[in-house]
Amino acid sequence: MTQDKDKDFRPVNQILGSQPSLGPIPADQVLPWTLIALAAYFIINGIFGGIFPDDFQKWLWTVLITIWGMATWWILTGGRSWRFLSKFVGVPAWTRGFARYQSILFVNHEAKNRKTKRRRRK
Repeated sequence: MTQDKDKDFRPVNQILGSQPSLGPIPADQVLPWTLIALAAYFIINGIFGGIFPDDFQKWLWTVLITIWGMATWWILTGGRSWRFLSKFVGVPAWTRGFARYQSILFVNHEAKNRKTKRRRRK
């Protein structure tokens, strides 16, 4: 009887269907967060670097803006990223139309074809 029960159940991999991550950080957030951190660094140290009297203030503002940017990006694209990011996908504009052939050489092929066809019919 115990052998029959063992055959009924099949072990399942628990990781199937889960989202990949690097520890607590979702894997799809790594690249955007890196770009946000680099942008914050270049904005604070490059553009506004002369405003701050010491390096501590530069790094403090760099870290604060980086955390703010990462938190905002995670809120917008967290678990259901398609809800926010799908708004920016361009939708094709389908139209129905018929274009008449226009020769580049300005030769009226239709008139030539009509004349030759009429001659053959007679």
